[in-house]
Parts: sequence; structure tokens; C-alpha cells
Amino acid sequence: MKKNKITRKFFTLLCVLTLIVGLVILNIPVCAEEIPQDRQLPRLVDDADLLTDSEEQELNTELDEISEKQQCDVVVVTENSLDGKSAQDYADDFFDYNGYGYGDEDSGVLFLIGMDERKWAITTYGYGITAFTDYGLEYMEDEFLSYLSDGEYMEAFSKYATLCDDLLSQARDGHPYDVDSDDDKPDVFTMIFWGVVDLLIGFVVAFIMAQVKKSKLKSVKNQVAANAYKKQGSMKVTTKEDRYINSIVTKRLIPRDDEDQGHSGGGGSTTHVSSSGRSHGGRSGGF
Repeated sequence: MKKNKITRKFFTLLCVLTLIVGLVILNIPVCAEEIPQDRQLPRLVDDADLLTDSEEQELNTELDEISEKQQCDVVVVTENSLDGKSAQDYADDFFDYNGYGYGDEDSGVLFLIGMDERKWAITTYGYGITAFTDYGLEYMEDEFLSYLSDGEYMEAFSKYATLCDDLLSQARDGHPYDVDSDDDKPDVFTMIFWGVVDLLIGFVVAFIMAQVKKSKLKSVKNQVAANAYKKQGSMKVTTKEDRYINSIVTKRLIPRDDEDQGHSGGGGSTTHVSSSGRSHGGRSGGF
């Protein structure tokens, strides 16, 4: 009798242990949604198979070199389907739940392409939010979008990688690319000023050359009337008509309305909260 009692207790304990183990196993998918400490995937994930093998190798090497140099993960991801998510949400989650991010700040920038709806998105995190301002992301879009639209994906990704390197370098120097630091694009006044200077230089050079040639004409004297240069009776005017020979077109620069592009115009980076609860910067659109 005592032996049976011990057996029942042992069996009960075994059932409890089995239940605990089962609950732990069932809980594994939940744990997998936690943000991993280390990067789980390469910096190039071409699930949509948009690149050749040689292009993948070349681009992945470039992304790795820039990431290590700038201490900021620079990532490219292509997908056939975004599983019903917006491009921005998918990019945020892909960055977070695959452990991307360099250093203590998990700094990084990720460029996503979704082929099902032809959408793209860039997400930034850590120092990436500082380096890639709203204005900088808008500038990047202007540079790579035409390549995406034409199906030149390698060119688009290479342009993105180069721009990331440039903008990160500029930010490391203390001047993130923003509305008040667009030094590589001259304003309208500067363009007009140098245009006038070029015209004046051309006029002066032409005047000097004309004077030099004029001084060599020793046998020719200035005549007041035009008839002095015409032989009497040598020309008869039979018809007269007006002919259109040229036109003058005036152009002016029309500033682009940044509000239509989702840019606030105030500088810096706007952020949003992803499903993981982390704050990201970014920009998205279609191609």
C-alpha cells in the first residue's frame, strides 16, 4: 500500500515536470521575437533574387567595408512579399528582430525593397538617426529612385551604399547633411553672379581681340556713311521682307514644395516607434 502511494506521487511529479517542459517548448516562438544581441543575417539579404551571384558578392563586400569603416551597419534587403505590412513597418521589424545595429547604440541604416507592391523604405536607428536626417533621406531618394524605376537594382544599391558612406563621413565631421548644410548645391544668386562674371570676361577678351585686329588694318579709314563702302550702281533692292531669326527664352527656378514629399523643412530627423518599442527614423515610397 505504501509502495503504491510512493508510485502515485512519483507519477504526479513526472506529469508536472512534463507539463513544465511542454510550456517551455511552446514558449520558444515568443522568445524568438525578442531582439537578439548579435546580427543574425548578412548585410545583404536578396530574397527577391534581384542580383546575380557576382553582384551579390560585390555588394555584400562593399556594405561590409562601409559598415566597419563607419561603425554603422549599412544593410540592403529585398523581398518578394511584405506579408501585408507597410514597407516602413517591415523595414523597422527586419532591422530589430534580426539583430542589426553596430556598437552600443545599435547604429544602422537599412534599405528595403518589396517587389509585390513595388515599395521601398529606409529605416535608421542609433547614430543612423543623427547621420541620415529627413533632408538627407530625401536627397538619397532623388539619387537612387530612377534606377529602381528602370529595374537597375545593382546601380540603385551601389548608389545607396556610396551615399551612406558620404553622409556618414559628413556626420562624423560634425555636419550631418541637412537643410542648412547643402553646400554642394549653389543657390540661384551664386549661379547668376558667376554667369555675369563669365559674360564680362568673354566681352573683355572679344574687345581686346577686335582692337588688335583693327590696329593691323593700316590702309582702311573709318567712314561715317555706309554708302562709302558701296560701289555706285552695284546693288538694286527688288524685294524686302522681315525674317524671324532668333528668340529669347527666360527661365526661372521654381522651388519644390517639400511638404508634398513628406519633409517638414525644419531640419533634423523625425522618428516613429516600431513594433519592438524602439524609435526609428526613416523614409518610404514607391517605384
